[in-house]
Amino acid sequence: MLYHLLYPLHQYVGGFNVFRYITFRTAGAVLTCFVLMLACMPAFIRWLKARQIGQVIRDDGPESHLSKAGVPTMGGLCILGAVAVSVLLWADLGNRFVWLLLAVLGWFGAIGAYDDYRKITRQHSKGLSAGGKMALQVAGALAVAAFLVATPGFDTQLSVPFFKGWRPDLGAWWLPFAVIVITGTSNAVNLTDGLDGLVTGPLVIASGVYVIFAYLAGHALLAAYLQIPYVAGAGEVAVVCGALVGGCLGFLWYNAYPAEVFMGDTGSLALGAALGTAATIIKQEFLLVIAGGIFVVEALSVILQVGYFKMSGGKRIFLMAPYHHHFEQMGWQEPKVVVRFWIVAIALGLVALATLKLR
Repeated sequence: MLYHLLYPLHQYVGGFNVFRYITFRTAGAVLTCFVLMLACMPAFIRWLKARQIGQVIRDDGPESHLSKAGVPTMGGLCILGAVAVSVLLWADLGNRFVWLLLAVLGWFGAIGAYDDYRKITRQHSKGLSAGGKMALQVAGALAVAAFLVATPGFDTQLSVPFFKGWRPDLGAWWLPFAVIVITGTSNAVNLTDGLDGLVTGPLVIASGVYVIFAYLAGHALLAAYLQIPYVAGAGEVAVVCGALVGGCLGFLWYNAYPAEVFMGDTGSLALGAALGTAATIIKQEFLLVIAGGIFVVEALSVILQVGYFKMSGGKRIFLMAPYHHHFEQMGWQEPKVVVRFWIVAIALGLVALATLKLR
């Protein structure tokens, strides 16, 4: 909105020319979303408490988590609202990728909110069925993939980190591939959201990495120089990812140990899906394995644990899954697990950025 309102004034006042720059507007989105979260979250937490919208703790989780029961949840609603306002203020609203990402946040946020609501009412303590939730996620992801394929100039080639000349074209197989990326990232982020502040730090780092890659992917000269796919209009994705960074940082202020609020499935499913969608837009799907390595490990730990449990007749690979619970069962205190996961996420983020030159 500010871009459309203020940039045209640059012909009268030169200073308004800054609104043409994606870097300036991305920084504006980060700061706006961060400030909105700091300003609005206290009142939102009080609103959640007044309506007794509190966390439901599973019986099969660590005993130390029982004390978290009743802590306000669905804080993701505030994140999504702040992100939407920030994007509407700072992004080029004529860009189709901006609206696509906002639609993804809305659809997956609605799935998560309904799931959270069913758990909180205690009439359906397990929330949506796994099949029902996945069907809704696949439907949303398939719509995203179809939209991208229909976008003029968009191709179905893949970019593989560390390989500059290898860009396999999936053709029609790109649709199911994109669905797997988006739903996989959404659920992996959701699985990671199990300790105070655990998921927020890696989300900030991964979103920050995609701010840089989105800006480069939307800049023809830089994309050609760095030998990454050029996607016309993808630069605006950086503004949305910047808003995600600001929103997650602001949420972390209240979600750090001991957490005053949880984002719930409302936030984790939506933020993960948005990250996966950003990756598909700028043709950096495989980069998620590096930049979002924490999410990948957490998801794999659950898959391996469940698979091995069934095949071995009740044996386990980890003391408990997802992986962060394994360390808790080993005796690590919650803050130690969280900070060490953050450290690993930072290292993985640096490796992801290094792939720009290691080709």
